[in-house]
Amino acid sequence: MPDGGTFAGAHAYPALVLNADFRPLSYFPLSIWSWQDAIKAVFLDRVSVLNEYDVEVHSPSLALRLPSVIALKEFIPAARRPAFTRFNVFLRDHFECQYCGGGYPTPDLTFDHVIPRSRGGRTSWDNVVTACGPCNLRKGSRLPRECAMIPRQTPRQPTSWELQENGRSFPPNYLHESWRDYLYWDSELEN
Repeated sequence: MPDGGTFAGAHAYPALVLNADFRPLSYFPLSIWSWQDAIKAVFLDRVSVLNEYDVEVHSPSLALRLPSVIALKEFIPAARRPAFTRFNVFLRDHFECQYCGGGYPTPDLTFDHVIPRSRGGRTSWDNVVTACGPCNLRKGSRLPRECAMIPRQTPRQPTSWELQENGRSFPPNYLHESWRDYLYWDSELEN
């Protein structure tokens, strides 16, 4: 059981997981492991500990500080082509309706077929855009030119790198101060 302060269980003290190149495995969702998984990876010598919390766990023979940032020892290459999922479409489109431009939380978003399926449109990267409910309903099964609703961006398949970069714009709810240097170090160099 960790010492020092209250312990909130498995979701407390997550570890930011970096690839062997010291970049997060993913930005959105942010690559984090529970403290139990991080400790296990340390003992299996699969990760290097880069930063720690001021909290320890104890066994009968050992006291160990909980890792807050870990890096994999073996590099895991990113997928070249991202999966076509509803969430990745929202991420590609920055969680904004491509018709009205409004930003919405994920539960309030839908996706729209630019060329409706009833008109031969396919469910693919180059025919699906993020839409809010009212715009999706207003467009219905019409073509964009029939209702004067043209998507703000032409839909296309993003690269994994583009989705990761988009994900950096949406910080997670929990962001420990020891993670900031590993998540946003290059954005400060650009300013």
